Amino acid sequence: MSDLSLTIAIVDESRSRAAIIEEGLRDAGYSKIVHIGEMTNLLARLYATDPDVVVIDLENPSRDVLEQLFQVSRLVKRPVAMFVDQSDTGMINKAIEAGVSAYVVDGLKKERVKSILDMCMARFHAYARLQNELDQARSALEERKIVERAKGLLMRHKGVTEDEAYTLLRRRAMNEKKKLGDIAQAVVTGLEMLG
Repeated sequence: MSDLSLTIAIVDESRSRAAIIEEGLRDAGYSKIVHIGEMTNLLARLYATDPDVVVIDLENPSRDVLEQLFQVSRLVKRPVAMFVDQSDTGMINKAIEAGVSAYVVDGLKKERVKSILDMCMARFHAYARLQNELDQARSALEERKIVERAKGLLMRHKGVTEDEAYTLLRRRAMNEKKKLGDIAQAVVTGLEMLG
């Protein structure tokens, strides 16, 4: 189910091509549509309009223009659908690496705009969930490494067993109402300074 209150930015230097996308969006029930007709300062323009979704349409994209748009895609952290008239495998791969959620070659028809937009948003959110899970896993791994280091330092400096070192860390975390990783980091910092 689409959220029809979304703000959608259409980036297209051609007013007539942008009108096709806009008509498809309006037919689908979207009303908050902003047209950006110039590529200069595109990132600043996008930040100023703060759209929920970005739709980019390029009739005959040069590699330089595509590179700029891929850079924009990396920075705006929004679903980006890109319509191009022609492409090659290298450009498709770069679009994927840049986080473009939908890269549509020779498919600009107003009847297709809504389904492409829905797929774009779904793919963006799925990727964001995966990225979040990856970030959480990395964070947990880093925390585990710090806890292990803190336990090792406590064992060496206090002459305690591994279980006792962990109990000391856990008890301090509970008493101070802090995360175990934060306490472990403080222990590592403090004991490493003592050398």
